[in-house]
Amino acid sequence: MKVVFFEDVEGTAHVGDVKEVKNGFARNFLLPRSIAGPCTKDNLQRANSLAQKEARRQEKLDAEARTVTSKLEGYTITIEARVGETGRLFGSVTNRDVAEKLNASAGTSVDPHIVLLAEPIRELGARPVTIRFTRNVSVDINVDVVPDEASKPVVAKFLAEQEALKAAEAKAAEARAAAAAKAAAEAGEAEDEADSE
Repeated sequence: MKVVFFEDVEGTAHVGDVKEVKNGFARNFLLPRSIAGPCTKDNLQRANSLAQKEARRQEKLDAEARTVTSKLEGYTITIEARVGETGRLFGSVTNRDVAEKLNASAGTSVDPHIVLLAEPIRELGARPVTIRFTRNVSVDINVDVVPDEASKPVVAKFLAEQEALKAAEAKAAEARAAAAAKAAAEAGEAEDEADSE
């Protein structure tokens, strides 16, 4: 069924879009809620005027968001977190934590719902995080998760153990490579002796 949308439907259409949708979706969801209507001349005119109004509203929101994004472009926030003996965080850093720290340090008003984290941060280190102010305006900031004062000795011990483990693995790999080279050389000598006989 071809319908014209009077409201935005996340993931489906924006105001004024004319789309072909499944009959059940149109009859059971879109039409009863007046989110969309059949593709008639009157409905197309109504949707066109709503789309123009929405475009003006969106442009105004985008302009306001651009002033904030100019302040946050390339911004870095540091969040201290408690760390366990395995190098992972106790708990996690969520979008709410990022928004609170950003509001406190940058003096902005960022809602936690616009901080886009695929999943909560559970490890130390720096990573980019996207903040989407509107559907057209977003900014990437850097979030650096560091251990708090109580966790620094634990993290230092963990990192030292990791370095020792890497060194042992490298030494074992060298020994395996040397043994493989020696075995290949002996096999080559045995083959030469067999050829000469």
